[in-house]
Amino acid sequence: MSMLFKIAIKNLLGARLRTWLNVFVTAISFFLIVLMSGMYDGMREHAKQVSIETEIAGGAYWHPQYDPADPTTFEDAHAVPPAEILGQVDDGTAAAVLVSQASIYPNDRIMPVIMKGISPAQTLVNLPTSSLNDHNGGTIPVLIGPGMADYAKLKVGDSFTIRWLDADRTYDADEGTVVHIMQTENFKVDMGHIWLPLEKTQTMLAMEGEATYVIHEENLPPLQNSGDWIARDVQYLIRDMEAMIEADEPNARIMYFILLALAAMGIFNAQVLSIFRRGREIGTLMALGMTRSRVVGLFTLEGGLNAFLAAVVTVVVFGPLLWYLGVYGFDVGIDYSEMGLIVARRLIPVYSVGLLVTTMAVVSVIVLIVSYMPSRRIAKMKPTDALRGKVNV
Repeated sequence: MSMLFKIAIKNLLGARLRTWLNVFVTAISFFLIVLMSGMYDGMREHAKQVSIETEIAGGAYWHPQYDPADPTTFEDAHAVPPAEILGQVDDGTAAAVLVSQASIYPNDRIMPVIMKGISPAQTLVNLPTSSLNDHNGGTIPVLIGPGMADYAKLKVGDSFTIRWLDADRTYDADEGTVVHIMQTENFKVDMGHIWLPLEKTQTMLAMEGEATYVIHEENLPPLQNSGDWIARDVQYLIRDMEAMIEADEPNARIMYFILLALAAMGIFNAQVLSIFRRGREIGTLMALGMTRSRVVGLFTLEGGLNAFLAAVVTVVVFGPLLWYLGVYGFDVGIDYSEMGLIVARRLIPVYSVGLLVTTMAVVSVIVLIVSYMPSRRIAKMKPTDALRGKVNV
């Protein structure tokens, strides 16, 4: 085996430019596959982190009739939370949110919105709800996001009419004032949403002490008695983001296939050309007593060494670039919030050990296979034909 290895190294170094071109193409495939896989993992991690920080916290307890995807359920999805949940709210490890449909009339236009009441003192989610306490006027303090502000053409200090349906099925209206425009990447707490103080919202809707759902901090043990309220963990609450990212992954798999095909094609062509040009060498080796299987092993080993050298080139040449992108990210240049995705404008790929090992293993196996395929033709060659240069590949 050591002799085959030395011969393989000598042959690769002797091929010079052809070897390094194959190695470089394979290294580019390594690099792009790792980068693209890291991008999707980075999208997942970022979406999960932003959702946890601004919306989910450690999970939630939902009113049994609440469905955030169906606003028609909001009218009946409210009640006083069970005692154990209220206990968490009282000690600050949970925060209640009351949800209702409403309409606003900014700049002589009508816009349907989701009105959410939340305690200004809460610290479980990264929303500047404390700004709701800074308003001393006679109007309702309102917190909105940048997308909502841009869509409704509102700025801090602007007032508009809010109209809602209370628990007695009576329409009422009052004046609201934008007290703060928060900066957030989570479109789900921004677009079509207005945030009000919880107690004010409960009074407006005639739902004293009631809530639609209650978020709680991370690592809290499950409650023994949450009544008919439904516990929702983080994994459940981010399932829609996971589904959207997974729906886009077939596009990435097509790119993986193209990159793998390019790398495999380069190695395959190199092996075919090598066997064709080295016919006399093959005949000499077999005439000197080297078995056909060992000659096949030699050429397959050369292909495997191509993959190994490509991995080394990936680490040495592209490793610093992967590290830089993993620390500082890159500007994707697209606002994915319009597509319903929480993706940072500056995306930071996430590389795992499993990703690196799996990618290199898959590429290496494919390279070995395409190295073996043309090499097995050697087993059918006659040494005398090879010595005379009669090689059919």
